[in-house]
Order: sequence, then C-alpha cells, then structure tokens
Amino acid sequence: MDLYEHQARELFAEHGIVVPPAEVTGSPKQAREIARRLGGRVVVKAQVRTGGRGKAGGVKLAADPAAAELTARQILGMDIKGHTVGTVMLARPVDVAEEFYVSYVLDRAAGRFLAIASAEGGTDIEEVAATRPEAVARIPVDPAEGVTPATASRIAEAAGLPPRTVDVLVRLWDVLVREDALLVEVNPLVRTADDRIMALDGKVTLDDNAVFRRARRGAEDGTHHDPLEAAAAAKGLDYVKLDGEVGVIGNGAGLVMSTLDVVAGCGARPANFLDIGGGASAQVMADGLSVVLSDPSVKSVLVNVFGGITACDAVADGIVRALDTVRLTRPLVVRLDGNNAARGRAVLDGRRHPLVEQATTMDGAARRAAHLATAP
Repeated sequence: MDLYEHQARELFAEHGIVVPPAEVTGSPKQAREIARRLGGRVVVKAQVRTGGRGKAGGVKLAADPAAAELTARQILGMDIKGHTVGTVMLARPVDVAEEFYVSYVLDRAAGRFLAIASAEGGTDIEEVAATRPEAVARIPVDPAEGVTPATASRIAEAAGLPPRTVDVLVRLWDVLVREDALLVEVNPLVRTADDRIMALDGKVTLDDNAVFRRARRGAEDGTHHDPLEAAAAAKGLDYVKLDGEVGVIGNGAGLVMSTLDVVAGCGARPANFLDIGGGASAQVMADGLSVVLSDPSVKSVLVNVFGGITACDAVADGIVRALDTVRLTRPLVVRLDGNNAARGRAVLDGRRHPLVEQATTMDGAARRAAHLATAP
C-alpha cells in the first residue's frame, strides 16, 4: 500500500527525521487559513499516489494566503496520471543549499534490501540514474544486520553525501523496519541554507501482508487506495494500477507478470496487473473488464489465458457473456491457449464483436495490443 506524501512525512517526523511544517486540506478556503498559520508563503502540493506531480502542475509556490487559496482551487480536482486530486498539502518553504536522494527498497531477487543514494537529488533523479549511473550508489543491506551508523556512513561515503546525513539514513531504516515498509524514499533530502538536514518529500510503500499490525494508522479505511484498486478489491479482484496504456487481464500471477514484460518489450506500457485466478466466470470477466475499462489511460486490453482446470471454452463463454453487460469501447485482444483452446476461439469467433480480435501466441497478442494502444 502506497502512502500519500503527507502520511510519509508524518512517519518520518515520528521517527525523528526533520520535515518542514505542513497541513493538509481539501478546501481552497481552508488553504488560505493554513497559509496564514504557516507564515503566508507556502508550497501547495497535490496529494496523489503517483509521481510526476511537479511536471503536471501539481506543485506550485504561493506567495501569500490569497494566492494559496487560488492555487489550491486550481490544483484540487486536477487529473494527474489518472489520479484525481482530492487534497493538497501546504508546506512552509525552505531555502535549499543542496539536494540529495536516499531510499531503501526490497530486492526480492537477492533476498535483501538495497540502499540507493545520490548527491544529486531532485525531480530529475531518474535521468541522472539513466545517463550517469556512477552518480547513484547502490549498497546491499543485510536485513539481519540492518543499517547501523557504520553502514550508514558507508552509504553516505559511496554516494558523496555529507556526514550529517548518516543519522537520517539510520532513522530512515528504522521507518522501514518498524512500519513494515517495502520502500522508503526521500527525494529530495536537503541541506538548508542554515545548515539543517531536512526531508522535503517522501514516498513509503507498506507491506500489505502486515496490515493487521497497522490498525492504528487506519490502513483499512480505504482512503489510501487508488479508486480503481478500491473498486477492484470490492469485487474480489487482484488488481494493481500501473502507469500505461495496455490493460492486462490473465489467469495466474506468473502469467500476468510475464505478459506485463512482453507488452513492455513491444514498446508499450502495461496499465495494470489483473489476475482473475483459476476461475473465469462471466461475472469475473465482466468485473475485470469493467475495472480495466474504467481507466481512461487504457487504449487497448489484452486478455491472456492459459486453460488448465478452467478450460478455454469456459473462459471464452465468460468473455462473451461479459460483453453483454460491459460496453466495450476500446479494442480487446484475446489469446487463448491450453485446455480446449480451439473451442474457445470458436466461441469468440461466433460472437463477431467488431472490437474483439484473437491471437494464437502471447508475443503476437502483445504486439497487436501494443500497436492498437500506441498507433496514432
């Protein structure tokens, strides 16, 4: 579960990491009052669970309380990568001398965590990592040992961070461990003009498997979920929203993950992960298509099914029945393989829907879906 920025900052503050004073509101009028309390001049930041807010116009500086109200009114209701802005955070600005990047992320393949840090933080850290990878330090962290002051010193030295960041690195690890997080990130971590180390932004992803330990944070109130993820969860679907244009539906987590990789290899970006599991009844398919098609960024949908216990003709029947209840507005590419695949393809051919086409291989289906999503 991804937290909003203001929630991540609250965690940082609880663990002794300094953050600028800030408040959250969904009201432009209240934004004026908050700005007055914070000293007049504020940074107004959209609170959505996605990146790229600044480039989308979701982060702006307001010179006074009146400007804060106007800016909040402009940002509230914005669509940023499919996320509607419902709240804004107003923060007291700081005079920045240097910007850094620090994070801890779970490295599943290696069975450990990875510390990632750079002396060149800010909005273009991805470009720095891509064009000058030597400027970004990647230090493995043994979960059993954790980040001690000695380990933090090695991370800071490798990344070219000042010694005063060592304490923050230790505390950030404490956030990850004590809050059951899979990712903690500060971008930027700054040294201010008056020589303080401060976190200006934060990203935290909590482990859903530890949700029973987080009742005190209201993790089950639904307010932290992407609307599409919340809608899918209500229907019992295993759905994760991604930033892409090809909707993906498959049966089995491994198959869906492989499909995401193949779509990406065809030059398109997956819009979601959706595993319908072993059963593909008409209702399950209808629910899945409804959720995927509710994403305005989706330009085409790829259904990739390997028939096993649930035969392909039953899956195809589910798709046909779903098309009677869901209005299909974007092309749907279906690949059926395995048990009763030929019968399943015949069922779809008999439906003759103008927006439904079939492919016999996963690569072929992915190429077609990617073309349909990216063609002008």
